[in-house]
Amino acid sequence: MPPVDRATRTSWLIWTTAVFVYFAALFHRTTLGVAGLEASERFGLGPAQLGVFTVLQIGVYALMQIPTGLLVDRYGPRRVLTVAALLMGTGQVLFAIADSYGLGLAARAVLGMGDAMTFISVIRLVATHFPPRQYSLVVAVTAAIGGVGNLVATVPLTLMLGSIGWTWAFLIAGGVTALYSVVAFLRVRDVPAGFVAPKPEAVPLRKIWPKVRQAWSVPGTRLGFWAHFSTMSTPAVIGLLWGYPYLVQAQGMSPRAASSTLGLLVIGAIVASPIIGGLFSRNPEWRMPISVGFLAFAFAGWGVLLLWPGGHVPGPVIAVVFLVLTVGGPISGVAFALARDYNPSHRQSTASGLVNVGGFLAVTVTALGVGVLLDLLEGVLSPQTAFRVALSFCVLVLVLGGWRMLVWWRRARAAVFEAEERGETVPVQIRRRRWDALHVA
Repeated sequence: MPPVDRATRTSWLIWTTAVFVYFAALFHRTTLGVAGLEASERFGLGPAQLGVFTVLQIGVYALMQIPTGLLVDRYGPRRVLTVAALLMGTGQVLFAIADSYGLGLAARAVLGMGDAMTFISVIRLVATHFPPRQYSLVVAVTAAIGGVGNLVATVPLTLMLGSIGWTWAFLIAGGVTALYSVVAFLRVRDVPAGFVAPKPEAVPLRKIWPKVRQAWSVPGTRLGFWAHFSTMSTPAVIGLLWGYPYLVQAQGMSPRAASSTLGLLVIGAIVASPIIGGLFSRNPEWRMPISVGFLAFAFAGWGVLLLWPGGHVPGPVIAVVFLVLTVGGPISGVAFALARDYNPSHRQSTASGLVNVGGFLAVTVTALGVGVLLDLLEGVLSPQTAFRVALSFCVLVLVLGGWRMLVWWRRARAAVFEAEERGETVPVQIRRRRWDALHVA
């Protein structure tokens, strides 16, 4: 299907309907960010067992990205979004009534499966209903609206848990999400009016791996994978699980103050997303330099949190660092622009699923690593020192991601220059630099 020339009012209405499924996904994904301590008490968990909740949920999410891309390519985003809303609602209802650790884990797995189906579906709708020049901006606004769901999972959810309790808070959230699946099914359309949907591509099991391998072989896809791995992991790990315990147990904040501080992660992302998306839309050649620049600020932010004399970081300093780190979420959208730019339309959802794996793989590994370290250090070191040591694992993951992102940035640039020399049209015009001629390890 050729790209559309302009977005219609119907396109915006379809996108609005779909983006509310993503809003729900971000809400459900981050509920443990403020309910972690309550979950520890409800199920009698230590830090490592608590970390397994997030590891399982995000692990399922990561594992589902390639199947989700294939499902969207095969059945279209409308059907996949409908199933996603049903799964998320079911998972949260199960979590509301769970009275054992095993059932709680099963609930988070179902929730992670539904969550996994949302973003790829929404950005496929954006690619279909909006012209290419608006893609980065609309994806960024999508992320900002999802961030509002994240925000609702901080202070408002904390208040709900305190007033109506665990069961009713999660029952209401799950029930509303499941009911919204009907709205998604009735309102979303896979292609704009007047366009014919591409013939569904049936992919036999024996052909799945070759299709994935084709997408993975593209340097732009690899670059997107490592860009997502590097830029989104830090704010996600803080917001999804370990930020709240860190603020309460290591920094001595009250639950409400900790929730408000975590809310800065979301507010920063909401404000920064359309700005960064618009910047990337107008200047696509700035995408990677800005991503690399963020990594420098991320390392500086971690240095402040982990090396502050005495370990007790003043609240205003934490707020500034969180606001800096949160920009990684909006910047991580560059990964999906890379997947879209360097893959043909019939493979874009598969490539988007691959790059999405990168970020959530980083989150999964980091969340588990921090939880295991906290479990080992509990009772051995003070909470402040234990968190400083455990959160250092985030920096190690960031070093790995930053290194691989730089390697594949250079390789992707080399592929663009080679394409230009062959007379092919390239999606982004870039200037050759002296370091482009250096050997790529």
